Amino acid sequence: MKPLRKEDISQEVFDLYDDYAHNKIDRRVFIERLSVFAVGAVTLPALLSFISPDYETTQTISKDDPTIESVFINYNSPKGGGSIKALYSKPVNTSGKLPGVIVVHENRGLNPYIEDVGRRTAKAGFLSLAPDALSPLGGYPGNDDEGRAMQRKRDRLEMLEDFIAAYHHLKNHKDCNGQVAVVGFCFGGWISNMMAVLIPDLVAAVPFYGRQPDDEQAAEVKAPLLLQYGELDKRVNAGWPAYEKVLKANNIPHTAYFYEGANHGFHNNTTPRYDEKAATLAWDRTIAFFNKYLTV
Repeated sequence: MKPLRKEDISQEVFDLYDDYAHNKIDRRVFIERLSVFAVGAVTLPALLSFISPDYETTQTISKDDPTIESVFINYNSPKGGGSIKALYSKPVNTSGKLPGVIVVHENRGLNPYIEDVGRRTAKAGFLSLAPDALSPLGGYPGNDDEGRAMQRKRDRLEMLEDFIAAYHHLKNHKDCNGQVAVVGFCFGGWISNMMAVLIPDLVAAVPFYGRQPDDEQAAEVKAPLLLQYGELDKRVNAGWPAYEKVLKANNIPHTAYFYEGANHGFHNNTTPRYDEKAATLAWDRTIAFFNKYLTV
């Protein structure tokens, strides 16, 4: 039997997965609705396997890459979850202090994809710190379904405090020159937006398909924004016009991109929502944005 291809799958399947991944439906309902698309040679197990993350073959930067050093550390989040585990990555064979980037995970904890993004960030010449907001509950459990269930048990404002604490930890780190930005995905996109609201000296923020702050919060954004959206992500994109209006009214530097034919989660190369062309361009723009603001 031929392996399933992205172009063989209905957009409704991707939308259904998005509802499931964002806790709008439970697993039983997800399976029931997904079974409708299991027709002929396309079996339900094949669909489930296709739509699920693949962490075995999608790593882009090896954990043993000789050009970077990655270690797990713990830092304190006194207003959040206390001791937070994070992956700290940095380039090797560099002299002097470097700017840093906080890498914020989706709604399932510090999974292998986000660890890989942390290493990619270091590979681009920055310090990176990728916290695990599931630390108070034992950390990322090894699979995304349990990770999502665990993250629902935490208060999102307490988790926001964990990432704000990560910013201060990295800013004051012996390897850091004090210049720190943030990039985040999905839930992490909302965190990135909110860090731009709440941290006066945040240098830059890159939210990928993240929910937007309300109008009052948006008017308080203090950092330049590079906003990355998938064209097909109607749920998140619905909040953009109001956000854009406030950003323009307050002369807040921002650039937004909508990637044609791309779904929510298009940067995540472990799932079939991944769009290589859009993800590559969005990441190139992200690194260029950081180079512009973090190296001045």
